[in-house]
Amino acid sequence: MPLYAIEQFEIYVQGYLVEADSEADALERFFRGEGTQDLTSIEYAGISNDCGLSLPECPDLASELLDRGVIKGNDTIVPSIRSIREVK
Repeated sequence: MPLYAIEQFEIYVQGYLVEADSEADALERFFRGEGTQDLTSIEYAGISNDCGLSLPECPDLASELLDRGVIKGNDTIVPSIRSIREVK
C-alpha cells in the first residue's frame, strides 16, 4: 500500500511588541514592519479551511473525492489541504 505525505494549512497566532503612542500608531508601525516578535506569544489557533488544494488543477482527484462524498459539486478546493504526494 502506498504512503502519502499530506500538508495541511494551519493557523497560528503570533504576538508582536510595538512601541507607539496609540493603538492606531502601533498598527501603522506594525504594518510598516516595525516591532519585534514576542517569542512568548505563539499559539495554535486551528485549521484553515479557507485555503486548500485547487480542484481544477487535479480533476481526477476531484472526481474521486466527489464520488466519495469528501467534497461537494460546487467546491473549488479541498479545504485545508496544501498538497498531497506519494512518497513510497
